[in-house]
Amino acid sequence: MTDVARSKASAKGSAGGRDAAGSADVGRTPLGRVRGLGSAREGGHHWGQERALSVATLLLFVWLAVSLLRLPALDLETVSEWLRNPLAAVPMLLLIAATFRHLDWGLAVVVEDYVHEEGNKLLLLMLIRFASVGAGALAAFSVLKIAFAAAAATGATP
Repeated sequence: MTDVARSKASAKGSAGGRDAAGSADVGRTPLGRVRGLGSAREGGHHWGQERALSVATLLLFVWLAVSLLRLPALDLETVSEWLRNPLAAVPMLLLIAATFRHLDWGLAVVVEDYVHEEGNKLLLLMLIRFASVGAGALAAFSVLKIAFAAAAATGATP
């Protein structure tokens, strides 16, 4: 048997691609051994969602800046009148939802990475979730209150 044939035979092991213990991982790359295991199967999807949410939030903030710059004044009456328009209120509600979701995910990642005691981690994650949902609901309610104020003042139904 030549040296090349001997090294191929020893790499395959006596069980046809298995080592002496019967493991089929002999000859596989490290990536091949871990592919499909653990939380990495969900990580790619979550990463994509985070990036899509970031882009959506950025675009909505650009919309907000441009919209506010186009207003003749930034006093309460002018901004309230602007928010009564559905073409302003709906994107504002989307901005609120995207911003508070982005906040929730970002703070959760910080806690998951830097808080190591499970009890504290769970408590902080719950507080972050409740605070972001509560603040987002308050902001959305405020926009809706302004948006429907004109209909309530005239007696019309929204």
